Amino acid sequence: MAPERINIDHEQLVMIFASSCIEWTAEALDCDYQEVFNRMDKVGLIDDYIIKCYDVLHLESRKNITEDIIQTLLLWENKQNSTENR
Repeated sequence: MAPERINIDHEQLVMIFASSCIEWTAEALDCDYQEVFNRMDKVGLIDDYIIKCYDVLHLESRKNITEDIIQTLLLWENKQNSTENR
């Protein structure tokens, strides 16, 4: 007898994906996931990029997603820092 499938709705899938992105980024940057979450949250990356662009992002490989998120995080942090220093 096959095991029963777990039904996950779209919102749950997106949240699982977002948490995976945080973990993959933390691993790639060799730092704690909480630090990465805080950095992403500070610049709005989770809501305004990962969740907003889920339909496109989740089709990429883990490697490409991670590299893209790191580049975006650094870009958004630099933009925020330059805005704050004005």
